[in-house]
Amino acid sequence: MTDGPSSAPAAVPPAAEPPASRPTPTSLQLFAAFAKIALSGFGGVLQWARRVLVHERNWLTPQEFNEVLALCQVLPGPNVVNVSVVLGARWAGLAGALAALSGLIGPPMVLMIAAGELYRRYGELPALRGLLAALAAAAAGQIAATAVQIAEPMAKGRLRPSQLVAIATFVAAGLLRLPLLAVMAATLPMAIGCAVWERRRA
Repeated sequence: MTDGPSSAPAAVPPAAEPPASRPTPTSLQLFAAFAKIALSGFGGVLQWARRVLVHERNWLTPQEFNEVLALCQVLPGPNVVNVSVVLGARWAGLAGALAALSGLIGPPMVLMIAAGELYRRYGELPALRGLLAALAAAAAGQIAATAVQIAEPMAKGRLRPSQLVAIATFVAAGLLRLPLLAVMAATLPMAIGCAVWERRRA
């Protein structure tokens, strides 16, 4: 007796495949991916990093991306630069870290040198000022959309203690505007403790 159509295993979404089935990128692939992230990220590259690494290249799951980003946010330096170094080193060692970092900062550096020269010559034109204001609004929308996407995996299922810590951090730093260092000093130990507790219960 054969099973009916309803018993067939559901297809696994690309971003949720188990680690063993996902490809391990080479240094050249890391350079190309982070160069694409850098050249696509007008107004910030975090949203493009998530799209390329999770959805297009299928190198990380949404949860894994959140975990790497969380680690990189508590390290000194720009978040996405830290992400490129951490992931490059994880997948291809020192060569991978250098390749990912070069892809992330190399092409934009060349473009920004050219853009800086153009702005020096034509920055006082009224039309250009209006264009820059429009770009700033678009960048704000991209940041808001990325925040929603990052929060989506956390919102699924039952509210966990680590999520309560995240909400408290947002309220303290974002709404009450308390000093960021003080907020991090208070919430980081709680977040680590909650994460350890949740993993042990899993």
